[in-house]
Amino acid sequence: MEGDIFSGLGNGTPVDAKMLQMFQKSFLQVQGILDQNRLLINEINLNHESKIPDNLSRNVGLIRELNNNIRRVVDLYADLSSSVTRSVEASSEGESRSDGKSIQKRIRSG
Repeated sequence: MEGDIFSGLGNGTPVDAKMLQMFQKSFLQVQGILDQNRLLINEINLNHESKIPDNLSRNVGLIRELNNNIRRVVDLYADLSSSVTRSVEASSEGESRSDGKSIQKRIRSG
């Protein structure tokens, strides 16, 4: 069953379809950036090994691009972490109230 894989987080909080889409979108973006980084690193290595002055100069720009890509990956993971935290907090607020009484949440079928 599909629900078995993502039936909930470690604390028992159910994972909704919107959160799964967010995960998938973020991880696909990260994977694309990491694939691009692999190509950049290969080109940087080839340029370095060639010891041709123009190729070595080109590495400066490639390394800058690599650094920017790494920043983008860090930002994507930070955004994802914040979104998950907000979602878990919102979910836990919906399950309990300050008076100690439990609130029943309606779960939509997908």
